[in-house]
Amino acid sequence: MPALDLDVVWNSGASGAPEPPVQIHRARADTVVLRQSIATHFEAPFLYLLFGSDRALLLDTGAVADPAASPVRETVDGLVAEWLTEHPHPGYGLVVAHTHAHGDHVAGDAQFRGRPSTLVVGHDVAAVHAFLGIERPDGSGRLDLGGRDLVVLPIPGHHPTSIAVHDPATRTVLTGDTLYPGRLYVDDFPAFSRSLARLQRLVRDAGVEYLLGAHVEMSDVAGVDHPRGSTRHDGEAPLPMTPAQLDAVVTAAASTGGVPGRHVFDDVAIWID
Repeated sequence: MPALDLDVVWNSGASGAPEPPVQIHRARADTVVLRQSIATHFEAPFLYLLFGSDRALLLDTGAVADPAASPVRETVDGLVAEWLTEHPHPGYGLVVAHTHAHGDHVAGDAQFRGRPSTLVVGHDVAAVHAFLGIERPDGSGRLDLGGRDLVVLPIPGHHPTSIAVHDPATRTVLTGDTLYPGRLYVDDFPAFSRSLARLQRLVRDAGVEYLLGAHVEMSDVAGVDHPRGSTRHDGEAPLPMTPAQLDAVVTAAASTGGVPGRHVFDDVAIWID
């Protein structure tokens, strides 16, 4: 399959054009990036739908529970049906998992309750690690979608349940709220630093090209973020982050010394509790 197409301009409330409740970008035939409308919730989180031959993974369900306001289930069902027209598979499964357990990433879970051949992974550390086969904090887990084997690392620091999902097929790591062009909220600074170092090693050893997080809050001006709660982003930084940007964030985090407060850098703002 071709490489990922991540050259997309998202509707972020600035153009005045009608904004769908869930935006869809097909980065590759088997990889879909979804974004919840900034008009329905200021967090405007990104969700990821990855297809394998046996089942798909939906990573995160967004910040809005109401299916009328944010039809995540309807959107995913349509995309799965589209996939199955080209790749028929009776009983095709869906795993609904989460980058971490904050409300803006799990609010849509109820939409998938009762969906056939669907497993919604629990929100606590024990449930996440048990499902993925993570046996120790510095270990890793796996999720086989059928011909698409994902590697999962625990990366606490933002939240105890935070994970990174490495997809070797696309040379991509999905990083949730641990790394993205925006405000990195740090609950446990030593754990956060260790997690960034784990990401660095993974990126180096596996030849990762893209790091995709769950939000965009930085503007297209270095060091300037959009105000929290804003439902209009006039000019956004690109969603994909590079290995070089990860290295810069590692250096930036170390430079804070773990001192509580807001620390602003070109690509991110690190907020330490």
